Amino acid sequence: MRKVVIHSAGSHSKLRLEEHPIPEPAEGQVLVEVRAIGINYADCIVRMGLYESAKKYVGWPITPGFEVAGVISGVGPGVDAARVGEEVIAVTRFGGYTTHLVVDQDYVVARPDELSMEQAAAFPSVALTAWFALFELAHPRPGWTMLVHSAAGGVGSVLVQLGRVAGCRVVGVVGASHKVAAVEALGADVVIDKSSQDLWTAAEQASPDGYQVICDANGVATLGDSYAHLAPPGKLVVYGFHTMMPRKGGRPNWLKLARDWVRTPRFNPLEMTGSNRSVLAFNLSYLFDNKWFFEEAMAQLLGFLADGALLPPTVTTYPLDRVADAHRDLESAQTVGKLVLIP
Repeated sequence: MRKVVIHSAGSHSKLRLEEHPIPEPAEGQVLVEVRAIGINYADCIVRMGLYESAKKYVGWPITPGFEVAGVISGVGPGVDAARVGEEVIAVTRFGGYTTHLVVDQDYVVARPDELSMEQAAAFPSVALTAWFALFELAHPRPGWTMLVHSAAGGVGSVLVQLGRVAGCRVVGVVGASHKVAAVEALGADVVIDKSSQDLWTAAEQASPDGYQVICDANGVATLGDSYAHLAPPGKLVVYGFHTMMPRKGGRPNWLKLARDWVRTPRFNPLEMTGSNRSVLAFNLSYLFDNKWFFEEAMAQLLGFLADGALLPPTVTTYPLDRVADAHRDLESAQTVGKLVLIP
């Protein structure tokens, strides 16, 4: 089999496509012949050596990747042999950039008719992240107004749609004019293009009384202002720090990282209590052992797909041997939707 292996932290040249033996599934596991692989920004952070859960659970060398779609080609003891040939979506804590993946059967679901193989591979990581952010942490209510940063991206596009499912008025923020139409098509009530508008002036015009929910993966660039624009009782949900990372070159700027770390807001519990505003944060990779979450969230998300409340993701595909190009494009912040590798 072929898989992408990173032996040490660095830029795009560290992504090496290597030949390895096909693994054998153990008790309760299935072997998936991979047809498509979802790419997430976290994969780029893994490559740079800055992803803490990658250090904790794997170390070097590492194969990045959290999600694939493919066909079950083998099963281990305790798994129904009739599952061989089943088209599935699978999630994994790293290891997904490969042509063959062994994964616990509890983290595999049948590919729904609503999703192509490419769309299926692009679906779980962003959908699970958005689901947890909204329904497990923010608990939005009908009539609330929520603001979604990076609304044309993988997680942001799902957040916009789930906000509509929850009955919220949704304001999406994008960083380039060519992304506006895509977010409007997802159902956003207002789209702010910060490349041509002042972000917070437009946000105040869209919701003068503030926002009950703001979803922010930007980091220091917007966290302080996001918190300041919460309407009590408001919730700021944090799931990333993208603006601390480079858009070109693929290597961290350590001086900028240090400066941004110092500038990152430190929220005061006394002030938060008095202002009735909350900050909630999470990383999906640390939730991997919570099988209840995967089962409950995926069942609900696939139901939204079947009902038409959630649209299939927009995808752009790359051959597996162009993984470096895919990382470059994703880091540029110019892409819309999800990027997918085809083995």
